[in-house]
Amino acid sequence: MLPRTMLALAVAAVTITTVVPVAIAQETGLATALHAVRREGGKLCLTDHWHYGSSGRHSTKAAAQRDAIQSWQDFTNLEYGRSWAFFSRAASKKVGCSQTAAGWSCDVEARACKR
Repeated sequence: MLPRTMLALAVAAVTITTVVPVAIAQETGLATALHAVRREGGKLCLTDHWHYGSSGRHSTKAAAQRDAIQSWQDFTNLEYGRSWAFFSRAASKKVGCSQTAAGWSCDVEARACKR
């Protein structure tokens, strides 16, 4: 019986530490509670906090860019919620790509913004 109880406690701990913070971020504005924000061109943007994304190797530069942007959006969504997780709305965007014999890879960085 003890192993089942321990398993239930472990599942509860994982749920509390992963699901609850995401719900809080989406519902209470964790981004604005943790970071300075300002209005920029009709959007509310983090002023001093950057997020990063990177891609694996791809056969085309465009595919590598899409993958890196998706990586940025996925992490931003996890941390602050969907309203902050659109790279198209982000500020101070930087995209860098390189090509090797193995293919294209890209890195992106930006400050998250929301409408």
